[in-house]
Amino acid sequence: MLRVGRISYINCYPVYGAIDRGIVPLDGTLVNGVPTALNRAMAEGALDISVVSAVEYARDAARYLLLPDLAISCDGPVRSVLLFSKRPAHELDGRSVMTSRSSMTSVALLELLFEHVWHATPKFAPGDAEITDLAHFDDQDDARLVIGDAALVLSNAERYPYVYDLGEVWKTWTGLPFVFAVWVARRTVRVADALTVHAQLIESRNWGITHHDELAQQAHDATGVPVDVCTTYLSGLDYGLSYPHLAGLTEFFRRLVQRGRVPNGTLAFLTAA
Repeated sequence: MLRVGRISYINCYPVYGAIDRGIVPLDGTLVNGVPTALNRAMAEGALDISVVSAVEYARDAARYLLLPDLAISCDGPVRSVLLFSKRPAHELDGRSVMTSRSSMTSVALLELLFEHVWHATPKFAPGDAEITDLAHFDDQDDARLVIGDAALVLSNAERYPYVYDLGEVWKTWTGLPFVFAVWVARRTVRVADALTVHAQLIESRNWGITHHDELAQQAHDATGVPVDVCTTYLSGLDYGLSYPHLAGLTEFFRRLVQRGRVPNGTLAFLTAA
């Protein structure tokens, strides 16, 4: 049976909701983890199919095949990838900015925005991007990247006067959607098995995007974030991989190639044998 990775954040509820409820079967065993843990598990062969950071695919595309029409993306505000700052972003040159150990893509996007939008070179320091209590934050940091459910919990925090939604900043800068995560299969997986799981994930995704109210209540129960905020959040995400999404994804990859962050490559999709 295939091992299938799932990010434990609520942004994955729409893809796995029907599977969790037994509405859609899954020919595999689910394994939960934060993005970097799933990235590592896929690279090490501990998972067969998983959602991974977009950067993980670009970093080692020869190892993976993209599952068609399945991603986590936004076309404007994402609401769960936020930079909290004590000062305007363009004034953070030489200042300490805590980044995330949990998401390669969010950190890579943040670096691009500092270079091309805010024109500042801060001192990045990896840290915990999932803390939901601002009292635990180190006062020496001038800004910090917060991702996932924690960003929703902290979205109304008053300690940091400047809050930047990285999805929104990317959209303003490029005019394109941003793809944070994709689903991939290891190339060693039997195509027929991968296609079966892919079809099940798509069926579950299709159920999820028509049941936001139910999933928002589940998200509220898990995080304490108000139901209306969870509904707005889930409704603002896109779980497909259309031409506009691919344009945003390849633009992101192109810029990472220019910076030497990932090797140059191509997008390769799972197809029927």
